[in-house]
Amino acid sequence: MANSIAYVKNYTNILDRVYQRASVSGCLTSGRRMVQAGRNAKEIMVPKIEVTGLGDYTRNVGYKTGSITYEFETKTFNYDRGIKLLADVMDVEEAGVLDCFVEAGSELQRTQVAPEADAFTFAQIAGHAGVTTDDADLSEAEAVDVLAKLREVTSAMDEAQVTTGSRYLFITPTLKGVLDDYSYANPTMSNRVLERFARVVEVPQVRFYTKISLNSGASKFGYEKASAGKDINFMVVEKSAVIKFDKHVASRVFSPDELEDLDSYMMKYRKYGIVELLDNKLDGVYVSTAPSA
Repeated sequence: MANSIAYVKNYTNILDRVYQRASVSGCLTSGRRMVQAGRNAKEIMVPKIEVTGLGDYTRNVGYKTGSITYEFETKTFNYDRGIKLLADVMDVEEAGVLDCFVEAGSELQRTQVAPEADAFTFAQIAGHAGVTTDDADLSEAEAVDVLAKLREVTSAMDEAQVTTGSRYLFITPTLKGVLDDYSYANPTMSNRVLERFARVVEVPQVRFYTKISLNSGASKFGYEKASAGKDINFMVVEKSAVIKFDKHVASRVFSPDELEDLDSYMMKYRKYGIVELLDNKLDGVYVSTAPSA
């Protein structure tokens, strides 16, 4: 793809940016212990342990005999994406923007890396085998309908003993607005179900699909909703159910002197990581999807 760098005339230091939100799925990122475990291999082995319950103790016989089951789940890194951006040295110098790669790097993170990482995270969670999903047309739903559905979901998780301390609600801004308007208009009506979440996170619909396609860069870049994908209304996720971290992130700007074949500046960026779920914690994940179009 050809560069488009306008020649300088007279310009301000105010950058005209497109509207875009930063990452909204970062709250699900796994802790340092998981990052260290995945440092040196393509796969990570996650231990899973189960023990039998208690039995009667009798004074003549003593203890009943139970068992310990200790197994491993194998999880493979599933995200490997990158880009190389070039700008001819004359284009850069004649445009008077020698620091353009500082701005370009920031723009890449905000407008490309963060949205794709969010979309990939939610699609991986929604598409995992065993995750509870439910179709619901909430396009015309009122707040009481959404609140009733959230109460149903939280009650099921509470009965399954899923902790509330790290339970997140991801929801479209449209549905969150419906809930907010209801709360202001009906201050005496209960919306306390929202207190069953550690945090409520708004996710733009363009990042909130059950399936996405990661474009190769041969003819198209970035990501898009897959043909079999559905819009997600909201998603409830207990954080410990998720494995999410970046094993390797590399970003570097090369000067023209460092490139053998091109008289250009070059910026390289690569991100290699994983988004997966723990199979014995699927009770902590629920996805509400819109019906297929």
